Amino acid sequence: MSDIVKSQLAPHGVLRAAINMGNFLLVTGKAPNGDPDGVSPDMARAIAARLGVPVSFVPYAKPSELADAAGTDTWDIGNIGAEPQRAQKISFTAAYAEIEATYLVPAGSAIQSIADVDKPGNRISVSKGSAYELWLARNIHQAELIRADGGPAAFQQFVDRKMDALASLRPALLTDVTKLPGSRILDGQFAAVQQAIGTSKANAEAAVWLAAFVEEAKASGLVGGFIKKHGVEGRLTVAPPG
Repeated sequence: MSDIVKSQLAPHGVLRAAINMGNFLLVTGKAPNGDPDGVSPDMARAIAARLGVPVSFVPYAKPSELADAAGTDTWDIGNIGAEPQRAQKISFTAAYAEIEATYLVPAGSAIQSIADVDKPGNRISVSKGSAYELWLARNIHQAELIRADGGPAAFQQFVDRKMDALASLRPALLTDVTKLPGSRILDGQFAAVQQAIGTSKANAEAAVWLAAFVEEAKASGLVGGFIKKHGVEGRLTVAPPG
């Protein structure tokens, strides 16, 4: 590691790690000192340890808020889903973990497959600013996206407005489906949310170093160990090599 990398990632002598607190698979609790705990915070801790600096967590309630803060000198790395819209301001590594995104449909729905959702007249409820909402914004051409402020609000909107589909992460839908008798989760996925490490576009050398760190973390079993440690096996998977 060069001094340039360390100065770019810890310009204030500490690694400020932005964490999306809204992802319950990546942040599963709190450490004894009150810091967020889970796969995402553990990745930040591992990076700080390799740099030889302390870590300081910068929590955000939503991924969109974390992304919007890019370039404001409030964080040094951001643990967030990698999406092209966000990549305009953030340099991302390849994904270290993936989460399936799919749809929930109500009882009696004629929708049988992922392909059936994007049809004229269909309304899809989705959490505004989520990685999967950004994917849908690029790829849904006939159905209408109806955005809500967060996952719980998207679910409530889906129910109250009798919408045709709820887009979300599969693990979240496994809970939602139990609340609606007769509802179904569609097989397959429309996307896999790519959980990655981001840094400022100005940190060119650091971005290369982070990319190599993530590949090593996947290959060595470090990421898989974090997933097992925090009990999210089967819901969060180690991403393939970048």
